[in-house]
Amino acid sequence: MNSIQLKSRAKINLSIDVLGKRPDGYHLVEMIMQTIDLFDVIKIFSLKEDKIIVESNSKDIPLDSSNIVYKAANLIKEQFDIKQGVRIYIEKNIPIAAGMAGGSTNAAAVLVGLNKLWKLNLGKNELKDLGLKLGADVPFCIEGQACLAENIGEKLTHIQGLSQDAFILVCKPELFVSTKEIYEEIDSKIIEKRPNNKKLIQLLKDNSIKELAENMYNVLEDVTKERYPIIKHIEKIMVDNNSLGSMMSGSGPTVFGIYDNEKDAENCKNILLKDFKQVYVVKSHEKGVEIYE
Repeated sequence: MNSIQLKSRAKINLSIDVLGKRPDGYHLVEMIMQTIDLFDVIKIFSLKEDKIIVESNSKDIPLDSSNIVYKAANLIKEQFDIKQGVRIYIEKNIPIAAGMAGGSTNAAAVLVGLNKLWKLNLGKNELKDLGLKLGADVPFCIEGQACLAENIGEKLTHIQGLSQDAFILVCKPELFVSTKEIYEEIDSKIIEKRPNNKKLIQLLKDNSIKELAENMYNVLEDVTKERYPIIKHIEKIMVDNNSLGSMMSGSGPTVFGIYDNEKDAENCKNILLKDFKQVYVVKSHEKGVEIYE
């Protein structure tokens, strides 16, 4: 086998709570993450020369050693003393710097892909341990489906995810949000409202899509919204056009709305497309990374 191709899926958060900060700067969180069927395509080719080449259809991501995909390949090469090289092509469809784990899911795909390509026979937990060295979201992107994520985001408990009855409308405005700055600002605030994750997990189990959509909550949202009122504007458009509820994912700026029928979701998508380029209607998915067979 000289090459492998993978789907590398995005995530949304159905809740985010920030519980504190560790001495190393990482934040302690409790959040519900859900894989969605919006994906990048990662193509990996073996090279005889001992080097890593990263290519992409996107002009907005670095292609040097600062790219998390490069770091993932390098980590595996160093860990297992592999003297051959690899060329990685990233076909970007997930919005960049969007709060949807686009980089993390690409890194997850490289770990999964190289494990197969180089016959390393690593189990999922070993891959997740490697992934954690690259970023807190990478283990979830390897795991996929829906999870309650705790500690710094790496302690994952599988939960029932959003059902296929739900349609997810995703809209990414053209702005860049610094995750670091949003978390720094939350450190100086008193968090008055928090998500009830226990309740949300039960609502997912009961497939109570409407009640779930009404009870989702992201503590980072107030901080990001204050800086970027456009987020509130997008949410209002979704709610005015029959979404059951809408919220920001991650530290932003992506906003998503949950719908119980495709017609309403597509209708609102067309309204948003008048002002925004990156708008998608998707469903949940159980796999974070998937190898094209």
